[in-house]
Amino acid sequence: RLDVLADFIEAHVDVPALMAKAMSGRIEQSSRCPPFAPGQRIALARDAAFSFVYPHLLAGWREAGAEIILFSPLKDEGPRADCDVAWLPGGYPELYAAQLASAHRFKAALRSFAGTRPVHGECGGYMALGAGLVDASGSRHEMIGLLGLETSFATRKMQLGYRQAELLADCVLGRKGGVVRGHEFHYATILAAPDEALFKMANADGETLAESGSRRDRVTGSFFHYIDG
Repeated sequence: RLDVLADFIEAHVDVPALMAKAMSGRIEQSSRCPPFAPGQRIALARDAAFSFVYPHLLAGWREAGAEIILFSPLKDEGPRADCDVAWLPGGYPELYAAQLASAHRFKAALRSFAGTRPVHGECGGYMALGAGLVDASGSRHEMIGLLGLETSFATRKMQLGYRQAELLADCVLGRKGGVVRGHEFHYATILAAPDEALFKMANADGETLAESGSRRDRVTGSFFHYIDG
């Protein structure tokens, strides 16, 4: 297997140029814009259930002038009232589904927040925004219900790969018609996703995928982890 990989790299990569670049000690800076900052104050869920967010995304938001304010759903905390947007990142809500289901102050606060401001969920955060989550034992737990999504870990199926998504509406990731790139990695299966699609998504080979995220009023979410615009 290693020989096959080595042959492929040798055939498709300019290895001497790559080695020269690595030995030069210089990093060429690309002319890039910081990631689209969805608000001036961003309420970010952060605890053992919501632990995955790219550091460069947070750095880009700060570079764009945004302030990031953390809250913990597992401690039954909601987003701070003076924030402009709430963001639930990826993580492991399936391991804490019962605790999240009983976090009534958190769920009520997020529902109230979504009445006037955007809320977005990535992967684990997306599942938490849905109506229900079935854990590995087959037990269903009531989630926040801001989206109609129903997901299950009773039958695991890995979804993995880089993604390109065209936005179908203005949202926290950018403007309608914009293209964003990211990745998908999860074992959950979708039982129901009755809301409007958030984007048209393709894999790294350009093939259109069925998974298109969800949007309802000010609430959006998908299994897609945003990397770059």
